[in-house]
Parts: sequence; C-alpha cells; structure tokens
Amino acid sequence: MQPVYLEKKGNTKIVSHRGLSGVELENTLAAFVAAGNRCCFGIETDVHVTTDGKYVILHDDRTGRVGERDLPAENSTFAQLREVRLHEQDTDGYSDMQRLLSLQEYLRVVRRYDKTAVIELKNPMAEKYIAEIVQICKTEYDLEKIIFISFCFENLVQVRKMLPQQKIQFLTGKYTPDLISRLTEYGMGLDIWYGALTQERVNDLHAAGIVINCYTCDDPADAQKLISWGVDMITSNILL
Repeated sequence: MQPVYLEKKGNTKIVSHRGLSGVELENTLAAFVAAGNRCCFGIETDVHVTTDGKYVILHDDRTGRVGERDLPAENSTFAQLREVRLHEQDTDGYSDMQRLLSLQEYLRVVRRYDKTAVIELKNPMAEKYIAEIVQICKTEYDLEKIIFISFCFENLVQVRKMLPQQKIQFLTGKYTPDLISRLTEYGMGLDIWYGALTQERVNDLHAAGIVINCYTCDDPADAQKLISWGVDMITSNILL
C-alpha cells in the first residue's frame, strides 16, 4: 500500500499513527523510518513498562497480534520481548530483522528526522516510571518536540506536575460535558476519536484554548472535513 497525500491541509498537521503503519508494520523501525522520510509533522507511538523496569514500544498489552509469540508486555522482561520475531508486512511469515524497539531507539529515529514525538503512555503508570520516561526523553531528544498522550488521565496529571509547560493531550473516544473543564484545569490538549467531533465542538474547544488532535482518520474525505473545521492535528495510518 502507498501513502495518500492530502492536497489541502491548511494549518492542520498530520501525525503518523504508530509510524507510517499503513505501509509498514506498526511501531517498528521500518514504520518510523517510512514516516520520517515523508512530510508528516509527528510520529506517534506507544510505551509499556516491562517487568524489569524498561520501556518497550508496543500498542497492545500482548505481542500476539504482531509477533510470532504471545507474551504479556508488562509481565515480561525487555530481553524476552526483544526475542519475539514480528510479522513481515504483507506476508504470513516473520522477520528476523523486525524486533520490538526500546523508547530510546524510537526517540533516536524521530530525532534523526526532526519530527515531533507523540508518545502514548499505555495503562496506568507509577510516578517513578513516568519520571524515568521523562528523563529518557530529556536525554535523547528535545522536550519541546515531544507530546505526551494517554487514555489514563492521571498519567498526564503526573506529567503536568513534573513539567508545567509540557505539551500533553488527553486521549478519549467520547466528547463529554465536563471535558473542557477537565482539560483546562491542567492545561491539556485533546486527542479524540475523530467521529466524536463536530464543527461546534471544535469551535468550543478552540475558544477554551485547547489544541485538538484526532485519531485515527484514514479517509481523505473525512480528513478534508476535519481540516475545514480547523482541527490542529489528524493522526492517521496512511494519510500525509
């Protein structure tokens, strides 16, 4: 499959979801390099804490959907997870060249291509792990070029306590009446399922000073509608 280039993006930025995952296997070196070599604004990924306190790049809680073996991400060591061979894209086989990455390895690719890192903190995390992730990000890259996202609101509250000026976005699939007040209390942006947005909601969020990202839009017509509404970012597997 080839990426789909949008003709008119206005001021809307495109974030490649798990790398350019419509072209290469998600959250792999190949997917991140494919995104880095193209015109996206940011490269999104997912981070789990392993049982030995390291940080692995993987979306699901287990490796079975993308790997040859089915291991639990947060109840395995990083070394055990690294041994899992991953699917070879567009085949039924597995590749010795495709392995799960560390947070540091992801950040080095993003840095090489000067993209914005969009890092999802998967599942509730203890404060010490969030602090370590922040330190790794400081060491490997520029915090000004990093956005932390999470479905776990408390994860982002902890980030905000550590980094008062950091760009953070709350992930959610629903637009609720209390959403704006919750976001403004902690100075958070929003990363919402794109189907939950309307022009009115975009206007209300922007009036409150909230940056709007939305996931995961792969349809060019839907993307053009979102762009016309003025969303700040669109996260996509295939659009650029």
